[in-house]
Amino acid sequence: MSEKLQKVLARAGHGSRREIEAIIQAGRVSVDGKIATLGDRVEVTAGMKIRMDGHVVSINESTEAVCRVLAYYKPEGELCTRNDPEGRPTVFDRLPKLRGARWVAVGRLDVNTSGLLLFTTDGELANRLMHPSREVEREYAVRVFGQVDDEKIKQLSRGVQLEDGPAAFRTITYQGGEGLNQWYNVTLTEGRNREVRRLWEAVGVQVSRLIRVRYGDLTLPKGLPRGGWTELDLPQINYLRELVELDPETVSKMPVEKDRRRVKANQIRRAVKRHSQVAPSRRSATNKRG
Repeated sequence: MSEKLQKVLARAGHGSRREIEAIIQAGRVSVDGKIATLGDRVEVTAGMKIRMDGHVVSINESTEAVCRVLAYYKPEGELCTRNDPEGRPTVFDRLPKLRGARWVAVGRLDVNTSGLLLFTTDGELANRLMHPSREVEREYAVRVFGQVDDEKIKQLSRGVQLEDGPAAFRTITYQGGEGLNQWYNVTLTEGRNREVRRLWEAVGVQVSRLIRVRYGDLTLPKGLPRGGWTELDLPQINYLRELVELDPETVSKMPVEKDRRRVKANQIRRAVKRHSQVAPSRRSATNKRG
């Protein structure tokens, strides 16, 4: 059965439908050597060649693929980019390899922020989850250094003016601390660049540590080490899809219950081990260039 070209490419993880529609309109996509136009429908076959900017894109398995989502515990020091010219570690280094699809990050965390980062093979799901109009709540544990009084808490709750517009925390909850180092849990419903840090800085308080602990109703999995990932099950995936008004999935690539613990332990070990091997080699290469 044929489908719209942008739907096929979005499902295979090459962007959201809206992004791909713009790419098609710009004449950057071809199907079997013919420049595609918006509205084209395709029926994916083994010999079909779809190119984007002249490069063949992986779509052969997309018609049978199901939406997959990973929960990843991003450590500090990793970049949210696919490739870094300086050879620094990225969040994609530890993820499992795919055929016919690719992992798309749901939002970003800056290099000095750790915590929950979601990845999916469905570009449309990623785009909708990130869009400000959806107001998906994110929760952060934040350690701040400085004097925090009731007036500053009121300012952060009412809203402060940042360079890219007003912003505020939806909730602020004190978690304890010693001296001028205090822990708070804060929530936001948008993902502007460094927004948590900039909000605290706007009231004269510095953030010394920042961890994302929740995205929507999904929390950072207990027992997951930094650099480890785990695949979400079907109810969790459909929770995210329902959140942004996408049709539910009916099948999952998660293993059956009796194998789940063994697979989860193995995948965590592989992810952490792979990073421990990648990081030293990158540092070595960087030193040689220096």
